[in-house]
Amino acid sequence: MAGKSKAAAREASGEEKPLRHLLQQMLLIRRFEEKAAEMYALGKIGGFLHLYIGQEAVAVGAISTLRDDDYVIAGYREHGHALAKGVEPRRVMAELFGRRDGVSKGKGGSMHLFDKAHRFLGGHAIVGGYPPIAAGVGFAIKYREEDRVILCFFGDGSVPQGEFHEALNLSALWKLPVVWICENNRYAMGTAVERALAQTEIARHAESYRIPGEACDGMDVLAVREAVARAVERARCEKTPTLLEARTYRFRGHSMRDPSAAIYRTKAEVEEEKKRDPIAVFRERLLREEVLDEAEWKLLAEEVEQTVAEAVEFAEASPEPPAEWLLQNVYHEEG
Repeated sequence: MAGKSKAAAREASGEEKPLRHLLQQMLLIRRFEEKAAEMYALGKIGGFLHLYIGQEAVAVGAISTLRDDDYVIAGYREHGHALAKGVEPRRVMAELFGRRDGVSKGKGGSMHLFDKAHRFLGGHAIVGGYPPIAAGVGFAIKYREEDRVILCFFGDGSVPQGEFHEALNLSALWKLPVVWICENNRYAMGTAVERALAQTEIARHAESYRIPGEACDGMDVLAVREAVARAVERARCEKTPTLLEARTYRFRGHSMRDPSAAIYRTKAEVEEEKKRDPIAVFRERLLREEVLDEAEWKLLAEEVEQTVAEAVEFAEASPEPPAEWLLQNVYHEEG
């Protein structure tokens, strides 16, 4: 009865649908990434492919706090962020296929997703190279006297980079509405954080710039949402940046070129971390609290599978970009 009363209260408050939506978004990212890995193995996706499997709670929890007119920028492991920001799965898949109907017209591929309509600003391949862009967007927001914010996602491998510290410093000096979110999956490309950082508590770097810093459980979508919600409110109302450290874990290797990651971590460690799978844990929580039942879960999973299947079908049917597109969008043309 207690569970029933909790569910009824959530339904009355309008909370139940958002909780289900968080689960649906995480599952969509997981199935999309698994299908992308399958398409890569079949040779339908070329180049590099960096999967987000295991880290879904960070993108979904964080981006759920935003308005549609807020901005997101990320690195090259960004499929999940794009999907969570509302970019169409079929257009993301078409981009991975290098097709003209992709979000970057087939010219960006996996690492360079961009969707102006959804205010998703990339997809950047240079580790630590894009925090200055996030600071620039924050400055534009402040200059225009808007109440928008930008979330900047990056990995622990970006923290030793000079651009990261320069961007944090400027955001603090100029009071820019940027929320810095480090997805600390502990290994960057393949080096344990203890071997790369003198200060391994990444959130504490905020102290150097006199801005708020906070660490949260990056495997818990609600913990991420709560931490980011506080930071977004601070950025929007006080124009104060925040450094958040979401402690997470990727279940796959750095990329499809490194599928097992067996060189720098053990299989036993990975299996132990999988017990904290953010989707499985959140699903069990919603079932236990009677926000969701097994029939509803089955229907949700079927809808996600259909969405991903349609994304692949769309990508395969989309034409290759024409050769004349090679020189388009290289330089900005006025008028």
